[in-house]
Amino acid sequence: MTDQTTTKVAILGVGQMGLVCANMLAGADPGMGGSRKDVEVRMWGHSPDEVGAVAQTRRSSRLDAFELDETARVCLKLEEALEGADIVVCAVPAQHVREVVAQTKPFIEPHAGFVSVAKGIEVESLLRPTQVIAEALGDDPDSAARPLGCLSGPTIAAELARCLPATMVASTDQATDDGSFAEALQRLFNTSWLRVYTNDDLLGVELSGATKNVIAIAAGILDGLQAGINAKSALLARGLAEIARLGIAMGASRDTFFGVAGVGDLATTCFSPEGRNRSFGEALGKGKTMDEYMHKSKFVVEGIATSRAVVALAAKYRTEMPITQAVHSVLFDGVDPLDAITGLMNRELKSEQIG
Repeated sequence: MTDQTTTKVAILGVGQMGLVCANMLAGADPGMGGSRKDVEVRMWGHSPDEVGAVAQTRRSSRLDAFELDETARVCLKLEEALEGADIVVCAVPAQHVREVVAQTKPFIEPHAGFVSVAKGIEVESLLRPTQVIAEALGDDPDSAARPLGCLSGPTIAAELARCLPATMVASTDQATDDGSFAEALQRLFNTSWLRVYTNDDLLGVELSGATKNVIAIAAGILDGLQAGINAKSALLARGLAEIARLGIAMGASRDTFFGVAGVGDLATTCFSPEGRNRSFGEALGKGKTMDEYMHKSKFVVEGIATSRAVVALAAKYRTEMPITQAVHSVLFDGVDPLDAITGLMNRELKSEQIG
């Protein structure tokens, strides 16, 4: 980031998280002294029709009762959004990060930092969003390292849009950041209603955000089957155990999975009626097929593709993840949701192990 008084932020994506990030940064915050004159926000999305509609109406069909702050600028051209940007927020689904970020290369400033709010794992490469961003940018290794980071945590977009109290974690790549970029993100996104923590375990934070979506699909299946709160709470606990098990095998910190970005995000996603992955799972539990649900949905359900990636990671790191495997079998192997739950309940008896 430069030492100028105004921080220029470009947001890639006009979906739910892109929109709420724009309002966080551009909107007035009476609890912290009124309007934020020190941030200039520009947005861009891949669909000209959707971008044009947002620009004209300041609203989106993706987020009920939302109105984009008047100071946020919506751009039809990518180069216009990126011009002079100090920070680029990548708010597109995980499976599209590479394609979108590659388009920024001709226009991005050498000093600009990237922050991802995607929660997924790229299926083809098994890379996390910040790793995909680094590859897609392909910066000159002889030049100064570009700051890379992520924002994650229990952040249901519809609640953020209503400025309900929430927490988030800013995490950055220690290989490219001495902590200053994480602290800059913390200051930038912190508001009177959103408390931002820093966490130097980027691997653990991103892995938590991705894997919890798969467990949330399982939680939704239980809801659809009317299996009860006992079953759902047990699922959350055992889901957290297998997430932590994979993370530790990959080199993440155990503590991350028991913090805001770990259990905090997992609980929100598994219990919120507005969670996309939980809602999708509920539809499966009630008898709908994946194709039927996705044909009518206007949202990306990150956990579907991520389940493929996590199963592959579990095999690579020789990690037992029975819940994730059960979700994958329902989605891609034609296993009935009730049979998948029965299979989990009939596994060999053993002592409880966490992580």
